Amino acid sequence: MTQLKIEPIEIHYPDKWTIPAVFSSPHSGSFYPSDFILQSALKPTALRQSEDFMVDELFMAATEFGAPLLKARYPRAFCDVNRDTYELDQSMFQDTLPSYVKTDTPRVLAGIGTIPKVVTTGVPIHKGQITFAEARRRLDMCYFPYHETLQSLLRQCLDKFGTALLIDCHSMPDKTIHGATVGGLSDIVLGTRYGRSCNEVLSDFFYEHLTNMGYSVSYNSPYAGGFITQRYANQSQNIHALQIEINRNLYMDQTSLTATAGLYDLKANMRKIIKQLHENFPAIEN
Repeated sequence: MTQLKIEPIEIHYPDKWTIPAVFSSPHSGSFYPSDFILQSALKPTALRQSEDFMVDELFMAATEFGAPLLKARYPRAFCDVNRDTYELDQSMFQDTLPSYVKTDTPRVLAGIGTIPKVVTTGVPIHKGQITFAEARRRLDMCYFPYHETLQSLLRQCLDKFGTALLIDCHSMPDKTIHGATVGGLSDIVLGTRYGRSCNEVLSDFFYEHLTNMGYSVSYNSPYAGGFITQRYANQSQNIHALQIEINRNLYMDQTSLTATAGLYDLKANMRKIIKQLHENFPAIEN
């Protein structure tokens, strides 16, 4: 049987690009290749626990109000594009990894490298070891197209407007993070890498509008911003990156991976804040 393949990314463009922003949804991919499912130790519902369920839909109003949205179509359990290129766990592989591979980063040690070892709940993904050739295949298929496209979109944005805001869109589990129990999570966490990735005028714009909508909002804890936020932010060149983490309790059943009634209110509120961004993009000092 021939393995079905799809395009690794989706780009949703506005009719007219009118705000200096690019929306990124690196973890909302939901196409699970059949050979990947067969080699996984998990049932499909368990395999999907790392997925940012419907996050691209929550922010789709970006295209209505003048900004493109980029989405990964393959899931992060297959290949996580929000990682450095070669963050790999040697214990996952049959062969010895090349010397340039980063095998001891905090993300690798937690089992969540570029080719993850575990899903968000801490359960192993694969039945057995895989080959480095398989990792390279996934990188070529998913990782490099995503980053080449994101770089291109940010260059276009910077050339067009003189500044660029990358909004990296995610969801977060409400009870556990990589197997560790946490408590008191806000509804929304804004990641700015403690001010290093995003001008505070921009981040405060989101904070104020979200709190006015009734959400509890915090900065940088427990998510200060992932690889994409770190990699692309460059405030000296007017490129800002803000990571937005949304508590999954607001809009979905995390066991069955189905939407709840809260999805509609949340999506409507994300539309409102993007509309405000369109109408009142914050003036920032260069």
